[in-house]
Amino acid sequence: MAENEPGLEPLQEDARITSLDERLKRAKSEEAVRNGAAESKGDSSYALGNRVLAELIGSMVGGAVIGGTLDWLLGTSPWLLLVLLFLGIASAFRNIIRISNQRSK
Repeated sequence: MAENEPGLEPLQEDARITSLDERLKRAKSEEAVRNGAAESKGDSSYALGNRVLAELIGSMVGGAVIGGTLDWLLGTSPWLLLVLLFLGIASAFRNIIRISNQRSK
C-alpha cells in the first residue's frame, strides 16, 4: 500500500555534483599532503634541536650540581665539581654524536 501513495521521488545523482565532489576530495588530499610534509619536517628538526640542547645543558648542569654537592659534603672543593662537570660535558657530546648519527625518519 505504501508504494501507491504519492510522494517525492528520489532525485537522480547529477554527474556534475559527483565530479565536483571527486575534485574537491582530491584537492583536499593534495593540500593535506603538501602542508603536512612541510610541517612535519620543520617540526622534527625543531624537536631534534631541542633534544640536543637539553642533552648539552642537562648533562653539564647535572654534573656540576652533583660535583658541587659531593665537594661540599666531602670537603674536596673544587676537584669533584671539575671532574663531574667534564664527565657531564663528555657524556653530552657522546649523546649528541649518537643522536646525529641516527637515521632520520
